[in-house]
Amino acid sequence: MIMSQQLAVGIDIGGTNTKFGIVDRRGNILCDGRMLTNQHDNVDCFLDELHQRLSTLIEEVGGIENVKGIGVGAPNGNFYTGNIEYAPNLRWKGVVPLASLLEKKFGLPTVLTNDANAAALGELIYGAARGMKDFIVITLGTGVGSGIVANGQLIYGHDGFAGELGHCIVIPGGRLHPGTGAHGSLEAYASATGVTNSALELLVTRPDTPSIMRDHTKEEINSKLIYEAAMQGDALAMEVYEYTGRILGEALANFVMFSSPEAIVLFGGLTKAGDLIMKPVREHMEKNLLPIFQNKVKLLFSELKESDAAILGASALAWEMKD
Repeated sequence: MIMSQQLAVGIDIGGTNTKFGIVDRRGNILCDGRMLTNQHDNVDCFLDELHQRLSTLIEEVGGIENVKGIGVGAPNGNFYTGNIEYAPNLRWKGVVPLASLLEKKFGLPTVLTNDANAAALGELIYGAARGMKDFIVITLGTGVGSGIVANGQLIYGHDGFAGELGHCIVIPGGRLHPGTGAHGSLEAYASATGVTNSALELLVTRPDTPSIMRDHTKEEINSKLIYEAAMQGDALAMEVYEYTGRILGEALANFVMFSSPEAIVLFGGLTKAGDLIMKPVREHMEKNLLPIFQNKVKLLFSELKESDAAILGASALAWEMKD
C-alpha cells in the first residue's frame, strides 16, 4: 500500500505535446500519459482534458490523498508568480496564471517553473548532479535552455527569469535568431536548428567539398541527417560538429568563470553525437578558461532517460515544497 503523500505529479508543457506522470520519491514513474497542447486555443479547454486524463492516473495510484502536489515545467514559466508569461510557442497568449488554475482544478498545491529549471532540479534529485551544490544544466534541443544551481539553490533572479544562457550573445553581430531578433546568440548556433543552419551555410561556402548532404534538398537537411553523415565520416558534417563544439565550448568557459560550477550537465538531442561534439566542446572550454578554473569542471551527459526527464524534472518541484 502506498503511504500518504509519497507521490508527486509532474507535468511538462511543450508547444506541441504535454507529458504528465505520477512519480515516487525514488524517481520511479508509476504511470504516465501525454496529450496535444496545440489542440487547445483556450487554456480552460486544455485544463479540462488534462484533469480528465490525470484524474484517471491518480485513481490508479490510490487517490489524491497519496499525492503531495503538482510540479509543472513550462516555457516562460515564472516560479515566483506561477504564471506562464508571453510564451511564443504556446497558443495561449499573454499571462496565464497556470499554477493557480491547476490548484483550483485538482485541489493540490502546485509549483511552476520554466522547463530548463525543472530539468536542473531533475538532475539534482534523480540524475547526474545528485549530491552537488553547484552545477549548470544545458539542454541542447530545438533551442538551448539552461538551469543554474549555486550553493544548492536554483538561481531565479529578482523576477523569476534568470538563467537564459541560450540567449547570451556569443558572436556579436552574428546569425539572426528569428524568434528573438537577436544577432549571435548561443541558441542560434548550438541548438538542433543552429546545427542545421551551420550545415546549410557550409554547403554554400564550400561548394567543392564533397558531402552526402548534397544528395538531399535544403528542406531534407536536419540535425539527424547531419549526425548520420558525420558517423559515415562525411568531412563537411564533421566540420559542423567541430564548429558547433567550438562555439559551445567558448560559451561554457564564460559560464564557468561566472558561477564556478562543479559540473556542467548536457542534455538533449545533440548529446547523442557523443565525442563528435563533446571533444571540441571540452577542448575549447578548457582553452578559454583562466588557469584557476582549468581541469576542475566535469562535463557530463544527463543520466535521465530523455523520455522520462521532463516528467521527473517537473515532479521534483513538488518535493521541494514545504510540508
